[in-house]
Amino acid sequence: MVFFSYLFSGISLGSVYAIIALGYTMVYGIAKMLNFAHGDVIMVGGYICYCSMSYLGLPALLSVLLSMLVCTVLGVVIEGLAYKPLRQASSLAVLITAIGVSYFLQNAAQLIWGVTPKIFMSVASFPMPESVSSLGLSSEAVVTVASCIVIMIALTLFVSKTKMGKAMRACSEDKGAAQLMGINVNQTISMTFAIGSALAAIAGVLLCSNYNTLIPTTGSMPGIKAFTAAVFGGIGSIPGAFLGGLLLGIIEAMAKAYISTQLANAIVFAVLIVVLLVKPTGLLGKAVPEKV
Repeated sequence: MVFFSYLFSGISLGSVYAIIALGYTMVYGIAKMLNFAHGDVIMVGGYICYCSMSYLGLPALLSVLLSMLVCTVLGVVIEGLAYKPLRQASSLAVLITAIGVSYFLQNAAQLIWGVTPKIFMSVASFPMPESVSSLGLSSEAVVTVASCIVIMIALTLFVSKTKMGKAMRACSEDKGAAQLMGINVNQTISMTFAIGSALAAIAGVLLCSNYNTLIPTTGSMPGIKAFTAAVFGGIGSIPGAFLGGLLLGIIEAMAKAYISTQLANAIVFAVLIVVLLVKPTGLLGKAVPEKV
């Protein structure tokens, strides 16, 4: 019984990582860049939801929607101001810019909201049946897992069935050829950032609902772990991000429960290293031949 409680806790944590990792993997798959400011968009989403409920008195659902709207706009602005001018720049220049944007968002959050931790009111709390709660399952964990599954299905359908989704897949394959076929590459990349940032807002709200504490660096470590999950599953692969996030959460939860809470993070990254040594492209990633 205790094992299943730890397992579901890991699945819940992994679901948050998976939602964040989906944003990483979409941006990398299409724009071929690593947006390390993604974790801080999570933090902004948490603060917007917190302020909406605490100061404006908005219902939880409206607060989440407002958080998604603000983070969507923020993601598009970040892409337009910081990343769009660097389309032809080296990957190192983009990486340094992403780190700069990350620190800017963290320090801006400190100036606006202060460094004092905020107590986050859960948006996913509801009465659980006694038979379910006796297993150690919380309503927040159930909502988190359900949200991850719904987002995964919706995103897969969006990418495979819609016109914009097909444009994203075309840009992922070859941006030059996609542009020749009449696809607006800049608009497609902006839409990718918008979707990824909206997912980051949802992940931020779910993360804070599960752990109830919000500070300007809330998104830093989950962002790094979600990037690890994306690489673990195969960066650029949507199913890979989902699988990598779940496995990472389960490994972390089991390591904390049965080995050591202090060593849990080290174990997570050690597993990643082993997987990449065995399969460098990740669990579901595919090797892409280099064009000459």
